[in-house]
Amino acid sequence: MYPDKTKMESLAEATNLAEVKGRSLWSDARTRFARNKAAVGGLVVLIAILLFALLGSFFQAWTYEAIDWKLMGRVAQIGGPSVENGHYFGADELGRDLYARVVQGTGISIMVGVVGSLVAVIVGTLYGATAGFFGGRIDNIMMRTVDVLMSIPFMFVLILMLVIWGRSITMLFVGIGLISWLDMARIVRGQTLTIKNKEFVEAAIAVGVSPFTIILRHIVPNLLGIVVVYATLLIPGLIMAESFISFLGLGVQEPMTSLGALIQAGSKQMLYGAWWQIAFPLFFFLATLFAFTFVGDGLRDALDPKDR
Repeated sequence: MYPDKTKMESLAEATNLAEVKGRSLWSDARTRFARNKAAVGGLVVLIAILLFALLGSFFQAWTYEAIDWKLMGRVAQIGGPSVENGHYFGADELGRDLYARVVQGTGISIMVGVVGSLVAVIVGTLYGATAGFFGGRIDNIMMRTVDVLMSIPFMFVLILMLVIWGRSITMLFVGIGLISWLDMARIVRGQTLTIKNKEFVEAAIAVGVSPFTIILRHIVPNLLGIVVVYATLLIPGLIMAESFISFLGLGVQEPMTSLGALIQAGSKQMLYGAWWQIAFPLFFFLATLFAFTFVGDGLRDALDPKDR
């Protein structure tokens, strides 16, 4: 006897369905991100800036603190960009190579933003997830503490810390990171209130899993999309905060520098016609901010479950 045609078609459909691979959130997000031209362009620019900060020192003819004595007192006249004397971006008012200082300043500014964002993500995620999961009086106390801390001016606290404990790159990292976690805590707490009522969390509670294990292994991994997007969007704000602090003269100390310090020094030299002292630091500062912003917006759109 020949097999039933209907059974054969059903078997073929079942086989085809078995061969179809399921799409995960991250694979869908990668596809949507690749379609966002602004986000991809921002990512390309960001990679180029990171390579400049990491590898730019291999192409410099001067160190960031070396002084070209031939340019002392004549920087505005002969200290412009030149390949012959090795000052690709020109020299500053003291005869130091601006290319080497922009390389260092770009690296420090990005490092401040990334490290501060990591501190904010780690502290804010754990704090907000703990408050949202336990709820009740614990949640009320923890979030009222956040409200009180948010009422204190961020820049005032950071300046006060730098004045009391001294200007250093470490204190800048700690100050920016430990203050910027408050918004992250509120966002994570709101998402945790929704996730903790899911079936997999209730099942973990029913079998006796400890609360902190549930937070670390079940709740936090489901918040990664939101955390990644917020961290990417937080970096430009932290870079601007560091640049503002350096613009006030309270940032990194000489001979080290950052983009904010270079912009502050270059703004004074514009009066003497030394346009390159502000043009190159300002270009890398704006390019970095726009790149992180476009990448963050692209990640936000790609990880939005409403667009799936």
